[in-house]
Amino acid sequence: MPLVTLHNLQLSFGGPLLLDNVNLSIDRGERICLLGRNGAGKSTLMKLIAGELRPDDGEMVVEKGARIVRLGQEVPRDITGSVFDVVSAGLGEVGELVREYHRLSARLGVEGGDRLLERLSRVQHELEAAGGWRTEQRVESVVSRLGLDADVEFAALSGGLKRRVLLARALVLEPDLLLLDEPTNHLDIAAIEWLEEFMLGYGGSLLFITHDRMFLRRLATRIIELDRGRLSDWPGDFDNFLRRKEEALNAQALENARFDKKLAQEEQWIRQGIKARRTRNEGRVRALKAMREERGRRRERTGRVKMELQDGERSGRLVVEAEGVSYAWEDRPVIRDFSTSILRGDKIGIIGPNGCGKTTLLGLLLGRLQPDAGRIKLGARLEVAYFDQLRAALDEDKSVQDNVGGGSDQVMVNGRSRHIIGYLQDFLFTPERARTPVRALSGGERNRLLLARLFTRPCNVLVMDEPTNDLDAETLELLEELLLDYAGTLLLVSHDRAFLNNVVTSTLVFETGGRVNEYVGGYDDWLRQRRSHTPARPKPEKKEAARPKPKAPSKKLSYKDQRELEGLPGLIEALDAELEAIQAEMADPSFYKGDHEKVAAANRRLAEVEARLDAAYARWEELEGSAGA
Repeated sequence: MPLVTLHNLQLSFGGPLLLDNVNLSIDRGERICLLGRNGAGKSTLMKLIAGELRPDDGEMVVEKGARIVRLGQEVPRDITGSVFDVVSAGLGEVGELVREYHRLSARLGVEGGDRLLERLSRVQHELEAAGGWRTEQRVESVVSRLGLDADVEFAALSGGLKRRVLLARALVLEPDLLLLDEPTNHLDIAAIEWLEEFMLGYGGSLLFITHDRMFLRRLATRIIELDRGRLSDWPGDFDNFLRRKEEALNAQALENARFDKKLAQEEQWIRQGIKARRTRNEGRVRALKAMREERGRRRERTGRVKMELQDGERSGRLVVEAEGVSYAWEDRPVIRDFSTSILRGDKIGIIGPNGCGKTTLLGLLLGRLQPDAGRIKLGARLEVAYFDQLRAALDEDKSVQDNVGGGSDQVMVNGRSRHIIGYLQDFLFTPERARTPVRALSGGERNRLLLARLFTRPCNVLVMDEPTNDLDAETLELLEELLLDYAGTLLLVSHDRAFLNNVVTSTLVFETGGRVNEYVGGYDDWLRQRRSHTPARPKPEKKEAARPKPKAPSKKLSYKDQRELEGLPGLIEALDAELEAIQAEMADPSFYKGDHEKVAAANRRLAEVEARLDAAYARWEELEGSAGA
């Protein structure tokens, strides 16, 4: 029996059906990617599956006892407390006892006192009565597994770590189905790779929405798409989906063209009048009426975004030259001894973890910040257009069209005057949506609005700080084409690895100690060059990767323990290899199309090997400690 089954689900918010007779089944162990354009209803479908919304019609069947947890796009602003408090917050009364026990234990270690000890003892008894010790261990295990500090305040964390804490809160509920809505948004590359590795080893079912094509390709065992209210299922990988989707759209366009031609012929016939009134032609009249109704029900596919950049006056050959540049913030070196030359037509990607100083580097290169040491030379005739990842350029209270036109109903695009409504329709804003205040827009719509505003300005230097967040795959690909054809200079900050690979000609990468090194090519090219010049990069955080590797045995052990210690490195390597083999097998898209018993057995074996690996490391640490005593 499937974990979740949707049958003929319908939902509307007053307009056309957002979900139109949607059918879907989700089996245990599947990793399904949900695709669709911005505004297609993907997040709404997830909320329905999570039980946060009710459909207008249709049926949803969930396996008895199955737990479904959804992790939304945005980090809620009202969350307070320590990491441990936040992770255990979804566990109800038992979770409150666990949080109280954790707080009292921490205070007792610092303050001491009989009163605290008495309260701790009372909470212990209540935990025992509620069977809460397993819950407490579960919270600590998940916090440790995700590499979090339980006692740090949630508010003090970076955006990426906050999302990791919310993931921990979801996982501690041990969901059978985990729903992730744009989980890579605002994560840096290291955090995205960590999430990929973690999800590849996750034993439950996964339904996720993402614009990150590399993340999608690595994780998805199946792809579904929501388009004009209908849900379609596409077996195979992402490249196969793209090919078959294009074929399906072409076939649909041909079928619609044939239908419209026949409808036009019948409309011409009915206007002849006398023939249509003959009794023997009443069937043809009824058929025409049915065709009109069918044509009225057709939902046309929203057109593609139409974007064009306005080329400014040609800049000088030299755009920016930096020599020995250093910059510190509150005595912390952000950039140290950095030199580069950027020439007209270069497309530069900037890579680094969140908070490392990428936006600071842009400020230095554009002359908006002055270096503490070294010099920055700017070229002649520079016209800069800046895409801001924080969307600070948008006025929340003004409408879409006022944010672009500044109160005018006309905009100039490549020397041509265009009506603001027509221009915004190129970016998929209907006339009604163009008059909507910015505060009502979705993340994807805000990004499209920023692009629409940006592209009204002539420029020969285009600066884009995280432009890909919330954009659907089709708009991303169109933006890639636009940037590839752009004749000016591009400075691009992005964590989208596929976007970097497809667009940039070189990368500036933040490495240790404020060093920024330059590499030829995109993200994959940087990885290859770095491996050839530096030691291999450690894998993204996995619990076992953080442990020290076993060393040769020392002394003060019995013969039996000595032999056991000597054998542990080989055992750990064998278990590591088996774990990687199981994860590789489960990452194959065809794996979950096979026998369900085999899938369940693989999940059980995965848990067993992880437990044995934990035990082997614990035993090695114990024996190694005794040997060194």
